[in-house]
Amino acid sequence: MQATFPAALGLAPEQVEQVLRLAGRAPSLHNRQPWRFRIAPEVIELHADQDRRMPGTDPEDRELRLGCGAALFNLRLALAHVGVRPLVTLQPSVRIPGLLAEIRRGGSVHVGAEQSALLRAITTRRTNRRPFLPTPVPKVHRNTLIGAVATEHAWVHMVERAQRAELLGLVRRAHEAQMADERFRAEMAAWTGLREGAPEGVQASSAGPAPEAQDEWVLRDFSGGHARPRVPGKDFEDDPLTMVLCSYSQGRQADLEAGQAMQRLLLTATSLGLAASYLSQVVEVGETRAQLRSLLDGTLEPRAVLRVGYGSPVPPTPRREPIELLLPAAAGQRTHAATR
Repeated sequence: MQATFPAALGLAPEQVEQVLRLAGRAPSLHNRQPWRFRIAPEVIELHADQDRRMPGTDPEDRELRLGCGAALFNLRLALAHVGVRPLVTLQPSVRIPGLLAEIRRGGSVHVGAEQSALLRAITTRRTNRRPFLPTPVPKVHRNTLIGAVATEHAWVHMVERAQRAELLGLVRRAHEAQMADERFRAEMAAWTGLREGAPEGVQASSAGPAPEAQDEWVLRDFSGGHARPRVPGKDFEDDPLTMVLCSYSQGRQADLEAGQAMQRLLLTATSLGLAASYLSQVVEVGETRAQLRSLLDGTLEPRAVLRVGYGSPVPPTPRREPIELLLPAAAGQRTHAATR
C-alpha cells in the first residue's frame, strides 16, 4: 500500500507529515491558512494558496505572505528538530506563480534548548483576544522579544506613551475605513464567529468578548454575534504593551522575512508565558499604514501591530489536516513514495 505522504529530505513519510502539521500551526489572517506544500525527494516547496486570498482585507496579499512566512519559520523549526538543517531559498522562480520558497537539506543539525522551547510553543501558542491581566511585562522579557526579532533581521518598535494617542487614532481611522467597505464586511462575516469543529476560520469560542463603547482600543468583533457577555471588572487593559513589528524593506521577499520574524516573536512570547493578539487594521489600510510609517520616522516598514501581556487560557483554533496542504507533484517530478 502506498504511503499517503512521500519521503523528502532524507525523512520518512510520517516525519514529513508531522513537519507539515507543525508548519500548519502558524497564524494567518482570519485563520485562512493560505499555504500549500509540494513535496519531492530533495525539496519541499512552499506555495501561496491563491484560493484563500482576501482581496477586501488584504488586496496586495501582504498578510497572506506574512502568514506563509510564519508557516515557513515553523517548518524550519520542525525540520531542525528531526535533524535536518534547512537551507531556504525565498522567491526562487518568478516563472512559477505562487511559489514562495524552496527548502532543501543543508546537512544535519542538533537543536539547543532555545530552539526546543520554540518548537514546544508551536502547539501551545494562541491568538488571545480576551482582556489581559494588569501585570506589566518585565523589561527582561521585552529585551528577549527584541532580540528574537533581531535574530530574523527585523525590528520591533515598542510604542511609547507619547506615541499612543496617535496610534489609537490611526487604528480607529483604519477600523472605520474597513467597516465602510462591503467586501471587508463580507470577508469578516464569512470567516469569523464560526461553529465549533470548523476546520478553519475563527470559531466563536476563540473570538473574545464583544467590544464595547468604553474600550479605548478599537478591537474587532470576531464572534459573529455570538460573543460571551463581558465580565464586570474585566474590561480590556488600559495600558497594554504594544509593539510594531517592522522590516527594513518592502516587497514580496520582505513579507516572507517579516512573517518569520513575527512567528519567532510569537513563539518566544509563548515560551515566556506571554499572550499576544493583533491590531491589524492599521497595517491593512494603505493610508494609515503610511501614517504609521511616518510615526516610526519613515525608515521602517510596519508589518504587524501586536498587543502583548499576560492572558487567561484560550482554546486552540482549528487547523486543516496535513494531507489537505499537499499540492500534486509537478510534471516529471518523482515523489519516492514509500510503501507500508
